[in-house]
Amino acid sequence: MKVDFSKNTDGLVPAIIQDATTKNVLMLGYMNESALVQTQQSNKVTFYSRTKKRLWTKGEESGNFLNVVDIVLDCDSDTLLIQVNPQGPTCHTGSDTCWNKENKPSYGFLSTLENTIVTRVANGNSEDSYVASLFDKGIHKIAQKVGEEAVEVVIEAMDNNKQLFLEESADLLFHYLMLLHAKETSLDEVVQLLASRQK
Repeated sequence: MKVDFSKNTDGLVPAIIQDATTKNVLMLGYMNESALVQTQQSNKVTFYSRTKKRLWTKGEESGNFLNVVDIVLDCDSDTLLIQVNPQGPTCHTGSDTCWNKENKPSYGFLSTLENTIVTRVANGNSEDSYVASLFDKGIHKIAQKVGEEAVEVVIEAMDNNKQLFLEESADLLFHYLMLLHAKETSLDEVVQLLASRQK
């Protein structure tokens, strides 16, 4: 990896710090060549502090180290992306990230849908919400609905109508997310279990 430290007069390049698991950006720091070498040797992220005018290992005072998983260089050879396993909160304020965001996994639209289900159940307006009305009927009805949708997915899988298969698959996934919430669990717990089985 050949980093071009000469593009800036101060010899520093930006280092974007990303959680290797959640893929959330945790912070931005700067490295000179010595900081990068120390990071590679120790497997703990070390920056060049522009205020302290010295190398600074993240966590050297707090114990909240950033353990290196991977380091990649961008197409212009002047920006680093460093994937880490954070040991505690990243920001000096105690926040998970320097943008005051929780460092939790996101599964894109599925996480949005999961949050919508939680909100609809919390609001409890069964007259206006299909989700709330199904929850009003109890977990047995939710589980039954998941079973019905699973059977419909199997039936459509035996046919050649891709659109119907996709629609039934979407229905199954939607009701499965409701069942997860009814069982006081989450999609993230399922993903973690699947990840633990990976060999």
